[in-house]
Amino acid sequence: MSGSITALRYQKRDRERVSVYVDGRFAFGVPDIVAAGLRVGQVLSDDQFKELAERGETEQAYNSALGYLSYRPRSRRELATYLRKRGAEEDQVEAVVQRLEDAGLLGDEEFARFWVENRERFRPRGPAALRHELRTKGVDGEAIEAALESLDTVDGAYRAAARKAQQLQGTDRPTFFRKLVEYLARRGFEYEVAKGTAERYWRELSTG
Repeated sequence: MSGSITALRYQKRDRERVSVYVDGRFAFGVPDIVAAGLRVGQVLSDDQFKELAERGETEQAYNSALGYLSYRPRSRRELATYLRKRGAEEDQVEAVVQRLEDAGLLGDEEFARFWVENRERFRPRGPAALRHELRTKGVDGEAIEAALESLDTVDGAYRAAARKAQQLQGTDRPTFFRKLVEYLARRGFEYEVAKGTAERYWRELSTG
């Protein structure tokens, strides 16, 4: 499609996007940053028309990505999956991911650190569980291990087991140990750490 731009109008539902009309008919919408280089009367060739439409779609995908990242950091795979689900083409996904990485707004290392710190604060998990969670989100092994370097598994296990230990209070020692160690093992803590945590809670609860 080629022709002359006859109107540039801000969209009512999105004041940051501009509708481009060619030969009196709506042709495509672009972010205002792209529309800034256009003018009424400008003649677009087929190649220019296609390029502008693609730039508009890529810019829209970029803005969607920024919104997605505003809630919390994401891994590269998470963001790419999100954009594909919203209909972005593969070259657009790659362009947006690269642009965000270049701007320092996206990176698996930062995401892995955020994930581990968030887990430590609200839902403590052991190294095995954290490794599994981060792998499923596409984070590579080097970034995972770097994020786990500062992990305090002893403190994490103690906090993770607090409610369960209270629930087990009053049971005999073998039952208390078995169930609390199993509980922590399911959350990725190593046996020695889980055992030490069980011993600590048994002493504390036994002495009131």
